[in-house]
Amino acid sequence: MEKKFMRRLQSFKKSLEALAQARERDMSDSFVLSGTSAKFSITFDLAWKIMKDILIEYYAITDFVAGSPREVLRKAFQAGMITGDEWMQMLEVRNRLIHDYDGEIVKAHCQSIVNIYIEKFQEFLLWTEGIEGEEN
Repeated sequence: MEKKFMRRLQSFKKSLEALAQARERDMSDSFVLSGTSAKFSITFDLAWKIMKDILIEYYAITDFVAGSPREVLRKAFQAGMITGDEWMQMLEVRNRLIHDYDGEIVKAHCQSIVNIYIEKFQEFLLWTEGIEGEEN
């Protein structure tokens, strides 16, 4: 894969590591919630963009709407990159967090982020490492 992909993958790994720290933090602290919300959104955006890169470069799949995370997630699911309904749930949460001005949305979803979504990101990361290994 190209340099852009590798930089994006490294950013994803770092972002996921930072997000995973939320598991050890006090989720009643508004600063921690705010940081978790921001890191979740960044990690999600990097993940779907990596999926798009892989779909185009590795699978030569281009029949999705450019810039549409929903379509990329559908194609990634069909290609076996990701599993479960959680990815569409993550998209919905990410979209709602953009308008979370008082922290109520992240409070409502922080347990899912910490207990489910981080795990899904980690599963995807393991899958991408398999792709990397095939290229070497």
